[in-house]
Amino acid sequence: MFLNLLAFNEPIHSYHFSDLEQLVLASGVGSRLLAACLLGGAIGIEREYHKKSLGLRTNLLICCGCAMFTFLSAVLAGDSPDKGRVASNIVQGIGFLGAGLIMRNRFRVSGLTNAATVFVVASIGMACGAGLYVPAVMATAIVLIALTAIAMLETKFNIKMFSLVYEVRGDDSNAIEGAVLNALDSQGKRLFEPERDIIAQIPRISFSVLGTRGQHKVLMATLRESPVVGRLLTFHDAEDE
Repeated sequence: MFLNLLAFNEPIHSYHFSDLEQLVLASGVGSRLLAACLLGGAIGIEREYHKKSLGLRTNLLICCGCAMFTFLSAVLAGDSPDKGRVASNIVQGIGFLGAGLIMRNRFRVSGLTNAATVFVVASIGMACGAGLYVPAVMATAIVLIALTAIAMLETKFNIKMFSLVYEVRGDDSNAIEGAVLNALDSQGKRLFEPERDIIAQIPRISFSVLGTRGQHKVLMATLRESPVVGRLLTFHDAEDE
């Protein structure tokens, strides 16, 4: 009876690793976590350089975390053939994280590139956690090419659509609005939710426009040619990817 009580009180699922076993595991996981941090950080630096919300720390932590979960999945499974049980849940967790990055703004759905980046960074971390360094490096190179080189080609060939915030200043607010409407009409663009205010007795109107680099150049030239426009400023739209 006493033995039965001891058996009942003993934890069914318990893990115990000796100091020597932990040292061996630490030596094995160190290079994998370092590789995950380097590769995830490389993608994060590219995102930081282009002023994206998903930056260095986020990509680095996602990649490192996925590598650690993948490594622990095999360690905790022990002799069990199901060594990928923990790692298999990474995809679901990353799916929830990516879904939180996708939002609907004024013009279109944004955050899709960030969500896709999170998804592929997680896969790179899993590859590092499994010790598959060559596939991880190859995937990182492909991601960097897709995020940088392809974006440059889209801009060069005038097919990349992006949003800019325009701020037009002048002496007469009504005349400014008329000039803005005429300029947008010439481009086939709609004035959507403009913001009007007066600062230091200077009227200004702010609005966002979605278009290619060529369309933005023509629109800026048209506004600057208007005699009622005293000054024109443009800013990066925080909602744009």
